[in-house]
Amino acid sequence: MTAPVVQVVRLHPTRDADLPLPAYQTAGAAGADLCAAIAEPMTLQPLQRVLVPTGLALAIPQGFEGQVRPRSGIAVKRGLTVPNAPGTIDSDYRGELFVALVNLDPQPQTIVRGERIAQLVIAPVVQAQFAVVAALDSTDRGAGAFGSTGRHA
Repeated sequence: MTAPVVQVVRLHPTRDADLPLPAYQTAGAAGADLCAAIAEPMTLQPLQRVLVPTGLALAIPQGFEGQVRPRSGIAVKRGLTVPNAPGTIDSDYRGELFVALVNLDPQPQTIVRGERIAQLVIAPVVQAQFAVVAALDSTDRGAGAFGSTGRHA
């Protein structure tokens, strides 16, 4: 599969010239890091949720989506995570990309300008067709819901 080209617009080119574009940190990375485009440090109290601006707008090609995911380092070390993970960026959205963050740590956590706060994964999507039928085919699992397979972590 050929890698899609995601067009990026800096919404504040002069103000944010010092901030990197989304970037993969290694050759095998699935996600490109997103940085906080904030003027002043932002402190999140325990359980507080905020939208952090990136200063970027994207044009994701049709047939793809952007998935905003937590960065494992700040999630494990500081309790900062993406509450709606993965957050979806549709291919037809052209507004500013914001990252929803929540502080799950018992202590306040501060993010600073340019800090890598989340990662962006570009993934293919398929839009399904939905059809009403009189009945569904049967399976061994049937209507068994949460925990019904008996598997334990």
